[in-house]
Amino acid sequence: MKLLMLGGTEFVGRAITEDALARGWDVTAFHRGHHAPPPGARALHGDRTTPGGLDSLAAGEWDLVVDTWSGAPTAVRDTARLLADRVGRYAYVSTRSVYAYPAPAGLDEESPLVEGSPDAGPVGYAQDKRGGELAAEAAFGERALLVRAGLILGPYENVGRLPWWLNRVARRGPFLAPGPRDLPIQYVDVRDLARWTLDAAGAGLGGAYNLVSPPGHATMGGFLDACVAATGGVAEPRWTDAAAIQAAGIEPWTELPVWIPEGEAHDHMFRADVGKALAAGLVCRPVEETVADTWAWLTSIGGEAPQRPDRSAKGLAPEREAALLGL
Repeated sequence: MKLLMLGGTEFVGRAITEDALARGWDVTAFHRGHHAPPPGARALHGDRTTPGGLDSLAAGEWDLVVDTWSGAPTAVRDTARLLADRVGRYAYVSTRSVYAYPAPAGLDEESPLVEGSPDAGPVGYAQDKRGGELAAEAAFGERALLVRAGLILGPYENVGRLPWWLNRVARRGPFLAPGPRDLPIQYVDVRDLARWTLDAAGAGLGGAYNLVSPPGHATMGGFLDACVAATGGVAEPRWTDAAAIQAAGIEPWTELPVWIPEGEAHDHMFRADVGKALAAGLVCRPVEETVADTWAWLTSIGGEAPQRPDRSAKGLAPEREAALLGL
C-alpha cells in the first residue's frame, strides 16, 4: 500500500504513520516541515493555508490518503479535489463533536449533525470538522471514510489531557479525584485509532464510524488508578463529588481534563453507540496499557509534553486544588 499522510509528525498523524510503516507500507508524509516524520517516511513540504501550498502534491499516486485537518474546511476541499483522480481512498479523521448538541445517550452515526460547508473558512471546531467531512465526500464519494473519533489518548499526545494527569499524580500526595469512581468514560487509544483506520480503509470501507471504546470499557476510577500505578503507586486520590467541584467554580474537561459530570454533556461525550465500528473490527486495549505507555513516552522526553498552539492549556492550578481539598 502507498499511503499519503497529511501531517504525520505529531500525535494522531504520527501514530498512523508509524502503524503504516510497521506494515511495510510506502509512506509519504506531507507537512509544513516544523517536525520530522518517523524514520522511513518520505517527506513532502507545503502549507495548506497559503497560496501554492499544495504544489508538492501536484504529481504522484497513492492508494490511500489520511487527513486529520481541523481548521478551515477549504483546506480539505482543495486537497481532496487535487487528489481525487490519483488516490484510491480518502480517510478523514473527524470528531464526534459533529453531532448536534445535546444528543442523548446511545447516539449512532445517523444522529443529527451540526451545519457545515466545504467552502467555509474557519468557523469553530465542530463546524470545521463537519465541513471537512463534506469536502472529503464531495471529492471521493463512497471512497471517503469518516472516522468520528471521541476523546483520543495515548503516546505523543499534544493536547494536554492525559499528560497533565500523569504529571499531577507523579507529584505524589493527595490529589483531587473527580467522582464518582464508577463514572464511565469513552476514549480511543491513538494507536487503536491508527490500526482501525488503516485496516478499515484497506478493506474498502466508507462512510461514517463512531470511533471510541465501547460503553463499560473504562471509568474515572480505573483511569486514575492506572495513573497512580504508572507513576509509582504512592499518590492518594481524594474522591470528591461533582457538586462540590462545581460549587468551587472548577471547570470540567478543561481544569479537570477527561472528566465530565453526569448529565447532558456526559451523555453527549461518553455514551455513544460504537456497534458499527466494533462490527468492523475495532479492538480497544486496556486503559492501564494506554496510561502506562503514555507515562513511558512522557518520561522519555523529560516529562514535558508538546502542546498544540491551537489548543488551550489544560489542568487545575495547585492553589485551587489545595483550597478545595483543605490542604
